[in-house]
Amino acid sequence: MVLTRVLSGQWTQQEAGRLLGLSVRQVRRLQHAYAEEGVRALVHGNRGRAPAHALSAATRSRVAQLAHGKYAGFNYQHLTAKLAEEEQLALGRTTVRRVLAAAGRPSPRTRRAPKHRRRRERMAQAGMLLQADGSRHRWLGPDGPYWTLLGGIDDATGEVSWAVFRDQEDAQGYMEWLRQVVQRAGIPHALYVDRHGIFRRSPRERWTPEEELAGGPLPTQFGRVLAELGIRVIHALSPQAKGRVERLGGTFQDRLCSELRLAGVRTQAEANRVLWQWLPQFNARFGVPAAVPGSAYRAPPPAFVPEQGFCFQYTRVVAADNTVRWRDGSLQLLAGRERVSYARAQVELHERLDGSVAIYYQGQCLAARPAPPSAPVLRARKAPRPTPTPAPRTAAGLSPGARRPAADHPWREPFPQKNGRTAREDRPPVLPCSASLPAPDNSRQPAPPGGQNH
Repeated sequence: MVLTRVLSGQWTQQEAGRLLGLSVRQVRRLQHAYAEEGVRALVHGNRGRAPAHALSAATRSRVAQLAHGKYAGFNYQHLTAKLAEEEQLALGRTTVRRVLAAAGRPSPRTRRAPKHRRRRERMAQAGMLLQADGSRHRWLGPDGPYWTLLGGIDDATGEVSWAVFRDQEDAQGYMEWLRQVVQRAGIPHALYVDRHGIFRRSPRERWTPEEELAGGPLPTQFGRVLAELGIRVIHALSPQAKGRVERLGGTFQDRLCSELRLAGVRTQAEANRVLWQWLPQFNARFGVPAAVPGSAYRAPPPAFVPEQGFCFQYTRVVAADNTVRWRDGSLQLLAGRERVSYARAQVELHERLDGSVAIYYQGQCLAARPAPPSAPVLRARKAPRPTPTPAPRTAAGLSPGARRPAADHPWREPFPQKNGRTAREDRPPVLPCSASLPAPDNSRQPAPPGGQNH
């Protein structure tokens, strides 16, 4: 209609361009084609043809089969990366999403609507701040056991320093994680964690006598390690405050679960091996460069011994027989060159991460061995004495063959008293319930002081 009016001279090419949203040159081209070929010139030449870069039906079917079978449970982004790495199918994420949406297979991971919060700036350099947390999940599927993934992420680069699977969130797991971080990169300046009892004492707990003498709560075992390394601890007041490691847990629960299922993992040891092999790929994919190049990690002090630092320390007093109580037994201290007996001395018992135990006195490791069991322990190991079987009794509570005493049996007579009377005769007579007691005569009793009857 517009071109017809242009050809009839009613409208100009500039007015037609404004109406059609085209340039004057494009209107002129359409006008000449319409004048020579008519309406057929306005139809695009590729109408009805398949695009040259469109996916074939075979490729679409293969993508849908892989998403349903081998890579079941992978989200769109993860599936796109796997198709390029393992299947040599270089497709875009949008293309994969369209193919699966057309096949009726939505993404297994649903996203919530984002809330408006102020984004915190990252730290300027790697090693200035680490965020650590534990993620409890069924990592082997809905029917698998619950494990806790302990890990930390660098706030500046977004790289996962190290991670490990544990049965639960415990101090030993965090000590092993921090030890690997110190050995691989160095000592970070600060650690961002929640208010778990592993990192600090609860304000509701009562102080021990040692804490009352110290004037405040003593650090936990993991807090002592942080203090020895000079790491500042920041306790988050909400999960959103350390959102970087919180989102990391969600990403691991999505991608890592798929990787574990693809590798056929069945045990926790196998899961840790797959995790440690997969972490470099994850860091290369999601890591970002820091604003300031270089590393802020500090080297451990020369006097710091990892075996003595990353351990659980307990204070013990040596008994008179040079033994130290430990769990269900005792450890026997052996005589040394500097000192023959350590009786009544205060020593430190170190339980290391590998399960071994060492005893230190004034910084010196003492020779010790398991003490011989004591007499009570040996007696407890003996077979228990057989419990005598009680004799059977009748319905009346008597043993078989026993006779009930007669009413005039001497056993039923009361014991005589010193005055010759029996205890039964000395008892006051018992009145029946319907009998009434005589009214007391209060006239002969003197009135209490004050003139009132109490």
